[in-house]
Amino acid sequence: MTAKSVTYSSTRGTQKSLSFRTAVMTGLAHDRGLFVPDTFPTVTSEELESWRNLSYADLAIEVIGKYVGDDQVPRKILEGIIKRSCGAFRSAEVTPVVKVDGHYVLELFHGPTFAFKDVALQMLGNFFEYFLSTGSNGGRLAVLGATSGDTGSAAIYGLRGKKGVDCIILFPEGRVSEIQERQMTTVKDGNIHCVSVEGTFDDCQDIVKASFNDKAFRDRVKLGAVNSINWCRVLAQTTYYFWSYLRVTDKEKDVTKVNFSVPTGNFGDILAGYYSKRMGLPVGDLIVATNENDILHRFFTNGEYHREEIHKSISPSMDICVSSNFERYLYHLAGDDSTTLASWMSAFESTGKLTITGKKLDEARADFKSARADTADTLETIKKYHNEFNYMLCPHSAVGVSAIHQLNTANSATVALATAHFAKFGDAVLMAVGPLPGIPKELSRLWSMDTRKSKCPNDAKVVQAFMEKRIEERVRNEEVDGKRKKTLRQLILVSAAVALVAVLMRRRK
Repeated sequence: MTAKSVTYSSTRGTQKSLSFRTAVMTGLAHDRGLFVPDTFPTVTSEELESWRNLSYADLAIEVIGKYVGDDQVPRKILEGIIKRSCGAFRSAEVTPVVKVDGHYVLELFHGPTFAFKDVALQMLGNFFEYFLSTGSNGGRLAVLGATSGDTGSAAIYGLRGKKGVDCIILFPEGRVSEIQERQMTTVKDGNIHCVSVEGTFDDCQDIVKASFNDKAFRDRVKLGAVNSINWCRVLAQTTYYFWSYLRVTDKEKDVTKVNFSVPTGNFGDILAGYYSKRMGLPVGDLIVATNENDILHRFFTNGEYHREEIHKSISPSMDICVSSNFERYLYHLAGDDSTTLASWMSAFESTGKLTITGKKLDEARADFKSARADTADTLETIKKYHNEFNYMLCPHSAVGVSAIHQLNTANSATVALATAHFAKFGDAVLMAVGPLPGIPKELSRLWSMDTRKSKCPNDAKVVQAFMEKRIEERVRNEEVDGKRKKTLRQLILVSAAVALVAVLMRRRK
């Protein structure tokens, strides 16, 4: 564990050298930038080898401990947070690695909501709980998140019932799968609110960003973030790159570097792989795999990060036309120069276009490869893996697998990240195979449960007003409940006192 924790600064330069606690609780920087590490801790080959026989939780303690020292979270507390988070998974390995068709698949769908985001959001919820209980924000946090499908339910399951936390999740009406919506709207905890918004995921994300940029609102409600703009999410995901590298090289003794293919929307998942590589993990190719919404593939192909209309696809969690986490990578591509990055983002925000050429584009292509899989490619991959290998892929995972075949890297040195369970996207999978194999009981029972959601127009001010009203209602209900409990305790004490007096009177007689 580091003697002193890594600090964080905004990609846009106005907030510098913040602590881990502050970066996590703040979420989005006040200048609209994202927090990045000021330094990257290193992992030597000897140290990596010494981790080979660790459990997933113990490995996570070592990896995250490289960033988070005792000055931020005491070691014993950190161990408790991580082990409690890993304990929410159905697999003892947390993220098992299996071999299919000569390459490896990292199964990231064994958490409470059957999606990779559980890995980070179980942990983030427990970090929030610890920080609030030890003085941050006066013990209060109002989380506002946007989801294209999986972040919402994972955030809800990570934050439900947490003391002092209100969680409001925005999702685009009609643009998430039915199961994804039910995973969110069947949770009835008083601190959880699901809001469908008329628009796209990018509209929801814009509302979140606008709310963070509204200082008065941000300070009034103690605003926090669960989207992958929050550094803790990226950090939590680095562990499974180390884990899968070790599992592959357990079996493949001649492999020295491991390639990773990542279904990519908001860029947070593959960014964790990039940071793992910067720490010293022997990573070969990092493959950005996109669906029809291919702004990232276009960037790595010809340097054009140009915003286009969103195409509704069968892999809805990747239906994104602006990748929020990409700003973190652009900052590094700019040589960690916040002035250059800020000018790039200003131009992009005003025109919807950013074009990189020359040596910078060559550098980006050296860091990442990319491929695009449309609906036909995706369905063909799902069908092939089911028919030939008896292995089921969700549409997003199939995009990542398609990419390694397109790039001729489907071999024993490659890991494709399986980001969700196929049953979350049953209608899409049925377009390729049928009938579906057994559906997990945790998902099938959602259809018999009552749901609860609210609707808001695509308007940040309306959403903010809704959010403040719900927070006020919860606080009022907690106060009433607190008074009721206090009255009950007083009645119990009075009753006990009366009973004691009665006993003493009988003894005197």
